[in-house]
Formats: sequence, C-alpha cells, structure tokens
Amino acid sequence: MTKMRLSTGFLATLATVQGAYGADRGSSPCCEALRLTSLRDQVFYQNSARYQQSIQSYWSLDVRLYPTCIVQLYSAQDVSLAVSTLVEANDQSPRCQFAIRSGGHTTVPGANSVQHGVTIDLSGLNSTTYDPKTSVASIHPGARWRSVYSTLGDHSVAVSGGRAGTVGVGGLVTGGGNSFFAAQYGLACDSVVNFEVVLADGRIVNANKTSNADLWKALKGGSSNFGVVTRIDLEAFKQGKLWGGVVSYDNRTTPEQISALVNFTNHIADDPHASLIPMYRYTANVDSNLVSNALHYSKPTAYPAAFDAFYRLPNVSTSTRFDTLYGFTNELGQEAGLHNVFLTLTFKNDPRVIQHAVSIQNGFINEAKASAKSKNYTLCSLFQPFPSLFGKIGNQKGGNVLGLDESDDDHILYLIDFSWENSADNDFFNALGHQLLHDVESYAERIHADYRYIYLNYAGPGQNPLRSYGEHNLMELATVAEKYDPSGVFQTQVPGGFKTSQSSKFLWGAWNLVYPGI
Repeated sequence: MTKMRLSTGFLATLATVQGAYGADRGSSPCCEALRLTSLRDQVFYQNSARYQQSIQSYWSLDVRLYPTCIVQLYSAQDVSLAVSTLVEANDQSPRCQFAIRSGGHTTVPGANSVQHGVTIDLSGLNSTTYDPKTSVASIHPGARWRSVYSTLGDHSVAVSGGRAGTVGVGGLVTGGGNSFFAAQYGLACDSVVNFEVVLADGRIVNANKTSNADLWKALKGGSSNFGVVTRIDLEAFKQGKLWGGVVSYDNRTTPEQISALVNFTNHIADDPHASLIPMYRYTANVDSNLVSNALHYSKPTAYPAAFDAFYRLPNVSTSTRFDTLYGFTNELGQEAGLHNVFLTLTFKNDPRVIQHAVSIQNGFINEAKASAKSKNYTLCSLFQPFPSLFGKIGNQKGGNVLGLDESDDDHILYLIDFSWENSADNDFFNALGHQLLHDVESYAERIHADYRYIYLNYAGPGQNPLRSYGEHNLMELATVAEKYDPSGVFQTQVPGGFKTSQSSKFLWGAWNLVYPGI
C-alpha cells in the first residue's frame, strides 16, 4: 500500500500562503493547500483557460457548477497527494468540500463537481492498456468508452462497457454499467477483476477477489462512497466487427413494437449475442414522434433471427451495417450542452406498463408545444430488456451489491430522458419528467408489476438507488464504508452523488455512532 505524505509544518505554511494569495485569488484554504504541494501547476482558478475548458466539457449544462478551483490529476500518486492534502486542510466549510469527476456525464448536480469547493478532475487520467497474457484491459477512470474501444480494437478484443462513446469509464462501472454484452458477460461491474483505489487517508490499495474483497464487491454498484478509483482492470474477450444500427419507425407501430420487445426480453437467454434498446422519442425542432430500436449483434451475422419480429415492421430509416464497437458507440452518443433530466425505474416485463408510459409521453407532446420556450427539445423514453440472467451472471462472477440475483423475473429498465436548450424551461421539463415517473410507477404498483431496483447511472436527484439494492446490501455498503473510510470523508467532505449515509432511515443510528457529525 502506498500513501503520499505531507511535509511537516504544512498547516503553518498554509496560513502564511493564505495571507499572500487568498485575498486576490478568491481562493480557499484547500485550494491553497494544493498549491503548496508538487501539484501546484495542476491547480486552476476561474480566470484560467484550463478551468473554463474543464467546465465546458461536462455533458449536461445542469452539472456545470463552479468550484473555487479545479485540480487536474494524471496518476494514482497525484490523487493520493490531492486527497491527503484536502483531508488535512479541511476546515469543515463548504470551501473544502470536493468532488470527483471522471467522464462528466451524470445529470445529477454535485455528483461530479462542487460549488465553491474543489473538483478533482480525472479526465486526464484516461489511458487504456491490454495484456494479452492475462486477457485483462487496464483502464483509467477518465477514459471515455470510445477511446477504450478504439485501443482494444487494435488487439481485436473488447470489454463489457458503455454503449455511448462519450460516457466516462469510472462512473459507469461503479454504478453497475449496462452493456451490449450484458447477456453474455454480465454488467460492466461484473467483469472487474481489480480496482485500484485511493482511500481517504491517501493509501493506494487494490481491491479484488483475494485482497480487500469486501471493497471489490462494494464498488460494483456502490459508487463514490469508499475512495477514488484510479484504475479498473476488466476481463477482455475476443471481438471483431458487430452487426447492427438504429432502425426508426412511425409511432403508430407501437403495439407491435411492444409485443416484440416483451417477447425479445423473455427469450434473451436463447441468444445472448443480441442487444436491444427501444427509444420512443419526440423531437421538437423537426416535429417528429418516432420509435427507434438500437439493434446490435456481437457476431458478424447480418439480420440475426433474434430480431425477426422487428424486421417485419415497416421502417422509415435504418443504419444497420457491419461496424466496430467504436463506430456503434459513437452513433449512440447524445448531444451535449443541453439541460437534461434523467429519471428511472424498473418494472416487470409487462406490455401494459410500457404502453401506459408511451401513452402518457405522447399526451405530453401538445402540452410541451404549448408551454415550452425552447425550440430544440426532446421527450424520450427508453425501455431496455433487463432479464434475470444479468443478476445470475453477476452472482457467478463473484457477486455485486445490486441485489439483482434475488429475482427470477425478467424486467424492463425504464429511462426518462428529456433534454432542452432554454433554462427558462427547467422547471417545466423537470416537473413533466417527475409526473411521468410518478404515473408509470403508480400504474406498475396497481397491477403488481413494480420492482424495487433503481439503476444508479440513470437515477435523478431525489431518487434512492442504493436503498433499492435491498436492506442487507445497503448495510453491507455502510459496513464497507465505515471500514475503509472511518472518518466519513466520502460521506461529508465529498457530499455529492448517492451516499450510503443518506440512503435509508434505518441506518441513521448506526451511522451516527461512527460519524457523529452526519
């Protein structure tokens, strides 16, 4: 284990530097503490181009907060020094709170940036290497999936990872991580053979099946509750070109689409090479209301039988082809620089719930036309097959904390994905999204088709994905957090995202014994 140590007399020197720099820099004790270390040239304030470039690189406008400073890091040793410094310099004020940013693709404000504190920017810690002897890909958290697939494609291998090329590695994997390959290899987190992690005291540790195994399991869905992940080692597999693309249809094909989706989900184990993402999208600037299916097949086979029901439906456009994983994930990348709301739930593979959700969204179109100030906005619902097979594979590969192995039912993972350009519409579209979520959730409960699981990577503010894993998994997360972060740094000094300490009332007593300040 490695730990970066601070020099003696650190705090006394810090007080002197604060007097010299603080007044004219609008700085904080923690920013100036970082400037006293070897990281001094990697600390950027609001008046620098590097700071502004970092802010502008966040995918959603809603998470572009303005920290007092940003520190850009390029190694685990950098991260160790930064975390140690921030913890030691902490004055218990918001100025010394910090956030961890890898790809910057979340829609939850505060999860990957912080207002007035310090953002640790890992976007430069982004390399991918492949070891053919072990068939393991070592990937840094700031990498985007398109760069991962480009590098691994040169070796004719792939990993179970993200499906949109602009999404970052760190957040997707520690949140679970759906994938084109989930029916073959499980979710992205299930292919992790090792995490390299910087703990709150600055130690650099490895977490795997034989060393810190409890941390290894907890990080497979437990997000930012334990430390800073600085490298993820993933099982790789041989992979050439895939067949697939996006096929779009008139919304009037919805009944047939839903029937085909339900049947596909029920039989995904029969051909785990097939992946399907149905998207029901209204696009305002062209006034179109379409159903689009992202069809992907991991073998180089054109028009595989798994998608037969969809071929029979008349389409208005298709991009199906043979292509690389890099090419397909670029196709599924979403437009950046808009306001966004992500909300999610999971329900049984029941056509009635899907039809109910589509009908409500269709009913919102005229309301949006009448009320929205934005010219460019989209209302989109995604219904993704989420069979029990995913949980079973995860259990076979060492387990995770998601709790998916406890159900034998097949499910649909539902994402509400609204985007718009004008901030004056923020309240309107957020309210619309929450109304849709509430109506679909209530309907699923009424017909006994509801399911507790909330996918963390799609969850919005106010949702509680960690609690949805089940009480025993949440207690396990709390126990691991207490063990590896006994001072609660990643609960209080890193307040953003979904926290074990905030996830369930039944844990309040236990957590207050450990972290009296929470």
